[in-house]
Amino acid sequence: MRFLTYLTAFLLAAMPVIASAQRIKDVASIQGVRSNQLIGYGLVVGLPGTGEQSPFTEQSFRTMLSNFGISLDPNTKPKIKNVAAVAVHADLPAFIKPGQKIDVTVSSVGEASSLQGGTLLQTFLKGVDGKVYAVAQGSLVVSGFGAQGGDGSRIVVNTPTVGRIPNGAMVEQTVPSGFANGDTLTLNLHYPDFSTAKRLADTINERLGAQPEQGYAIATPIDAASVRVSAPRDVGQRVGFLAVLENFDFEPADAPARVVINSRTGTIVIGQDVRLLPAAITHGGLTVTIAENQQVSQPNALADGNTVVTTQSIVDVDLADSRMFKFQPGVTLDQLVRAVNEVGAAPGDLMAILEALRQAGALRGELVII
Repeated sequence: MRFLTYLTAFLLAAMPVIASAQRIKDVASIQGVRSNQLIGYGLVVGLPGTGEQSPFTEQSFRTMLSNFGISLDPNTKPKIKNVAAVAVHADLPAFIKPGQKIDVTVSSVGEASSLQGGTLLQTFLKGVDGKVYAVAQGSLVVSGFGAQGGDGSRIVVNTPTVGRIPNGAMVEQTVPSGFANGDTLTLNLHYPDFSTAKRLADTINERLGAQPEQGYAIATPIDAASVRVSAPRDVGQRVGFLAVLENFDFEPADAPARVVINSRTGTIVIGQDVRLLPAAITHGGLTVTIAENQQVSQPNALADGNTVVTTQSIVDVDLADSRMFKFQPGVTLDQLVRAVNEVGAAPGDLMAILEALRQAGALRGELVII
């Protein structure tokens, strides 16, 4: 079978595309309405001997005890193999309120071999401004595990040094949002495109009864990525306005002609608008096989001589059937796929063919290698 690793991608790309409308909420987001990243440093305790004895873990452990009024002799080195220093991070969703909970991810920062069975102690989660926005604490859920033998052999399944705490952080304060400010909102496209921005603005104006040609426009495209929309000042009315607006259907513009190649997996995806200029491609293979046969040569029984071993070399050259196919102007993706399938090119060969077409200026489309 040919193209088993990427035949599905080709077939899906080669299928005829039927224009379909999409909702505004699926292709754009509201400027300023986003999540914020939080991070903190804490300790996980209760580990079954899989913790660490690093200097910063010991220092953190001493600091924690001192906060509870317990002082350790500076010359005493505590044995804390059931404790691990961890980094804790989470995303603070937009509009979340104090008292609500969010999930957190806990990752070991030292030499702890596993966080399985551990409990995160109270950890402050801070934003980029240094303020505390949430407090995390709770038992970890770790999907991985590891085992080690006395001879040093070890097996690890998944990642036992990373865990999650569902609803593990309590939100303490919200992040200010400009959602209710001003007379307008800005919709940002996920994939900037001038044609899509124009169609988005036209759809909003048409559905809401605006007349841009008479100077009355509700939506105005700013650039390839943004559309400014007039919105009510009252927060309640603004929410209702967006609830209606984000469900409007419209047809985004076609994506740019593009060929995407994953050189690590051999996956190749070709967009529907890729075209080829007149070009001819040849594809073939040359196989050279060298075999060495040992032969024994013995002299006649009545003649003088010694038995010798001789080597006979056999060189076989196999020239595979070379095939050439020609592309006419404006060749479509479907014709390209059929041609390379008939030639029987392997993924690596097809990558070389596409690269050569681009270098020759015969590929009308962007070649992206990831």
